[in-house]
Amino acid sequence: MIFRSKAPLRIGLAGGGTDVSPYSDLYGGAILNATISLSAYASIEPIDEPRIIVQALDRNEQQIHELNNSLPIDGTLDLLKGVYNRVNQQFNMPLSGFRLSTFVDAPAGSGLGTSSTLVVSILGAFVEMLKLPLGDYDIAHLAYEIERNDLALAGGRQDQYAATFGGVNFMEFYDNDKVIVNPLRIRSHYMHELENNLVLYFTATSRESATIIKEQVKNVNSKNEKSIEAMHQLKEQAKMMKEALLKGRLDEFGEILDYGFQQKRKMANNISNSSIEELYNAAKKAGATGGKISGAGGGGFMIFYCPGNTSYRVKNELKKFGGDIKDYSFTKYGLSSWSI
Repeated sequence: MIFRSKAPLRIGLAGGGTDVSPYSDLYGGAILNATISLSAYASIEPIDEPRIIVQALDRNEQQIHELNNSLPIDGTLDLLKGVYNRVNQQFNMPLSGFRLSTFVDAPAGSGLGTSSTLVVSILGAFVEMLKLPLGDYDIAHLAYEIERNDLALAGGRQDQYAATFGGVNFMEFYDNDKVIVNPLRIRSHYMHELENNLVLYFTATSRESATIIKEQVKNVNSKNEKSIEAMHQLKEQAKMMKEALLKGRLDEFGEILDYGFQQKRKMANNISNSSIEELYNAAKKAGATGGKISGAGGGGFMIFYCPGNTSYRVKNELKKFGGDIKDYSFTKYGLSSWSI
């Protein structure tokens, strides 16, 4: 029998960065995001051998370990091994051989929440195999703990919850790891129009988000007024965009994105750079009314809001920079798991 799962990647629409401690602990954070038709996949196949095989098929990486209660965290396939270690420690897995395989539809460091979504997907496969009594909040929180505590990876909280719940969500973040996920009921034609007008562009560069996030954390701890005020404004941006989307005022979307882009650059160095600024300005000249860098910043995916039929001109302009336009659709599903 094979135990499988898939979880969707997400586009962060507004409020990005306010889910990161200590800002969210001190002031409360708010983010608007939506899951898309790109996913992270995981499969667990029991084998009649006393060993554990972990492999990332999209990255052509594999490790083979003797059967053990804990696998070494050594910089290769740590997300896969970290999930196994925690599940085995917390739920006392039967010690038997298996092959854990993963695949992600977007590269690591792309800004679509790939790492956290992969952790959620792997957890989903273990939940399916072991029949663990975990709800959506439990899975998302456990994924967060594995990344941030067990593996000491810097980052926020939105990705784990987006991947688990799916759909369009307004999320609130508070101290003591309190997270509230508010699913939004958006009229279907609003979402179709947003999908039509929102261009997803891969800059052909991945980035290490941890460095940017660590500087953001440092700015909050040192009470950097410029950085903290920018985060306050991004939190307000999430509320503004939620209202615009619920009421179908999509003509405001680009301006709200542009406002957030201006604020995001104040949070930390290297969120933007000369290449990103050139891209952004070219897209606006071609007809986009606003955009943003997906994730922590520095590279990866960008999104641009292109009203009317301007998306075609914007896409043609962006292609000149050597990146890729990524086709997608918004999805309503979150983590799914099954066995065959």
